[in-house]
Amino acid sequence: MVPSSPGEASPGMWRREAGTVVRRAAEVPERTAAPAVITAGFRIPRVPTEWAPHSHVLHELVWVRGGTLTSRVRDRVFTVSEGHGLWMPAGVVHGGRATAGARFHDAFFAPDRTPFAFGEPRAIAMTPLLESLLTHLSRTDLDEAARARAEAVVFDVLRPAERQFALHLPNDPRIDAIAEALLDDPADGRSLEEWALFLGISDRTVTRAFRTATGLSFAQWRQMLRVHRALTLLSEGFDVTTVSEALGYAQPSTFIAAFRRVMGTTPGAFSDATRDGVRNPVSRVENS
Repeated sequence: MVPSSPGEASPGMWRREAGTVVRRAAEVPERTAAPAVITAGFRIPRVPTEWAPHSHVLHELVWVRGGTLTSRVRDRVFTVSEGHGLWMPAGVVHGGRATAGARFHDAFFAPDRTPFAFGEPRAIAMTPLLESLLTHLSRTDLDEAARARAEAVVFDVLRPAERQFALHLPNDPRIDAIAEALLDDPADGRSLEEWALFLGISDRTVTRAFRTATGLSFAQWRQMLRVHRALTLLSEGFDVTTVSEALGYAQPSTFIAAFRRVMGTTPGAFSDATRDGVRNPVSRVENS
């Protein structure tokens, strides 16, 4: 079984694992010095690491290899997994959490010299070309011309992912208790009728509130939440059966079908891709 965590709850996020280190925002350049527009780097946290809510004066692009990153922005929870990144516009307050051992990459973009603007956080398709270019730009020995050429190609190939995978939290006082309870324990199997009775409101009110706030039914929203949580558990090395039980599914086959419906792949294939992402990492390893 997935070990239960005695750690404290973190509003709008999963319950912290035991041993999680909470940090302030990572040190970033206040601005990129000309001629650099993009400053990139990476590190590997030894333990689960959480960054307190913060913002940057620069645009930020983060992605991970061999793990997941969860980020909370207002009423949305983003889960960044293998093959995807998250664009965070300058000035947007966000918190984040990375699984232990994930190879955590970030790249910072000078807003006044970036030839495009995403006003909201966006999932980014981390193609091999884009990832290679940003890794190249993390070098400190590039001359001005080489850096400018690489940055120009980054601007050409950086594109939003086709699917914007975010969990919308209701932000509705009538049903917020349901969202918080399921974030704390995704295996909570109470039905819509049981929740309505617990909250002292009608089934119809719960149904309408979820549809209005999230665009999903209660059952669809809970399924989406469980898949978000599954991404983190699978990346931490738990097997499909264990994750299925931890999320409250009666049978692994039901979990596999739900995961495939949302992600377009099986949990086993996702786990294989995550393991591939941790092979031969070379980076600065953060001490706890």
